[in-house]
Amino acid sequence: MTIPPQQAGNNNPNLAQALVAALEAYGIRHAFCVPGESYLALLDALRDSAIALTVCRNEAGAAMMADAVGRATGRPGLCLVTRGPGATNAAPGIYIADRDATPMLMLAGQVDRRWRGREAWQELDFPATFGAMTRWCGELDDPARWEETLHRALAATTAGRPGPAVLALPRDLLSLPVPWPARLFQTPAAIGPDPAALASLAKSWNAAERPLVILGGSGWSAEASASFADFAARYGLPVATSYRRASLFSADHACYAGDLGLGANPQLVARIKASDFVLLLGGRLGEVPSQGYNLFTPETSARTLVHVYPDAAEIGRVFPVQAGIVASPHAFVRALGRLDLGRPGRWQPEADAAHAAYLAWSQTPLPQPGDVNTGEIMVFLRDHLPPDTILCNGAGNYAAWIHRYYRFRAFAAHCAPACASMGYGVPAAVAMKRLFPQRPVICVAGDGDFLMNGQEFATQVQYRLAIVNIIIDNASYGSIRMHQEREYPGREVATDLINPDFAALARAFGGFGATVTRTADFAAAFRDAEASGLPAILHVKVAVEAITPTATLSTLRAGS
Repeated sequence: MTIPPQQAGNNNPNLAQALVAALEAYGIRHAFCVPGESYLALLDALRDSAIALTVCRNEAGAAMMADAVGRATGRPGLCLVTRGPGATNAAPGIYIADRDATPMLMLAGQVDRRWRGREAWQELDFPATFGAMTRWCGELDDPARWEETLHRALAATTAGRPGPAVLALPRDLLSLPVPWPARLFQTPAAIGPDPAALASLAKSWNAAERPLVILGGSGWSAEASASFADFAARYGLPVATSYRRASLFSADHACYAGDLGLGANPQLVARIKASDFVLLLGGRLGEVPSQGYNLFTPETSARTLVHVYPDAAEIGRVFPVQAGIVASPHAFVRALGRLDLGRPGRWQPEADAAHAAYLAWSQTPLPQPGDVNTGEIMVFLRDHLPPDTILCNGAGNYAAWIHRYYRFRAFAAHCAPACASMGYGVPAAVAMKRLFPQRPVICVAGDGDFLMNGQEFATQVQYRLAIVNIIIDNASYGSIRMHQEREYPGREVATDLINPDFAALARAFGGFGATVTRTADFAAAFRDAEASGLPAILHVKVAVEAITPTATLSTLRAGS
């Protein structure tokens, strides 16, 4: 960023200009915002910046876009919001970044310092509001310490377990001159494994007959993902991925065993329980991937569980481990080159069996009630789309068909919250298309899911982002309906929805829209959406009876 001459007479820019220049130097390339008068000076500074600014329709969308960038790059995504209701609107995105360990920075406008503590218009106590779901949250009150404070916020997003940071900026500070030039902020060095721990790991690994690796978490890179794939291929190691982390390892790889999510392949779960060595790399093995904290029990535990994670506090927090290694995934994978696990291909029969079980589980969709089979749509997408396609989604039962039948084959090809937050897919798709304009981007959403942040379809239109949004519409909050039928059979309440004509909605916004009521019509509609070159909505109407890939409402109600 070039400091405007009228502001740089004594080589001291104002705080807003200094912040933007420092963020540029740090490597921030995108920012997502809803404008607010509390940070007008910051918006003005961004006008002269190389940082691409995306204007959103709700702060929740802006925060989720920032999360998506952090998720895909391993560097903090940036969102800008105003005080009070603007900041609290962003809370869902902060929560997602916290629970999914995504590096993210939110800069928020705040009331003038002279009015603090008076419940001034839209005043907010930021540490009290966001402190429990951030790695760091603070407010700048001394312009002379702006560098220190910004560096602290940025460092907090990537140090140890990654996550979000929030920095509040009082409006009166942003136009004040500050010390310049700034130092260049550096990303903290990746935490590497201790050599003695690596030697001990190699000894345990070499003794295993049925080893398995589970990849998860954040802090990965395309380089680390590819290097680990080569390492697994060298020794024939079966590799599974954690919930919504499937794009860490290609589904086409001969060692891929499947993902540990909701509705996981029972054969994969049994294989892990029968393994005598399990390496958990990068993930935390929460409730979903641990299958309700039942994957490792005293009765069905692996003889050796090794956990590699960049934060020592997370190791052994839920499951006792035989060994813990404090290291980032990137640094650990780099160190794997020093390990000798003996004869190449020694565990290939185990990997072949695991991969064959995965292929059989994910190959052919089961029949479904109604005229549309969501599984067959996922099979069409996996066969039609190139490997570098990015698929974004939020939460809902529709995602079960993604996890079972779609196959992720490239790094950062899946952008979805592991904490299963609704409304994520549409804003995430915006962020991914802004970040990777040459890669195809698809959003798959449920009807209830889409309408939680569907206003960001307007953002897709404004920036001419050719994203295909597929809305799986069963006129219901399907996940909740599924649980209702299990626990209160025949007593549905508060889950039926009356939806708009989503295809007409797309056209009203200036995009492409089409309605699909039969499986056989989906391929042509999808190709028309692609050919339009416009942001598109495909309104796919499915039967609510088809509640999961393996169950119907009737079978749930009957308890079978």
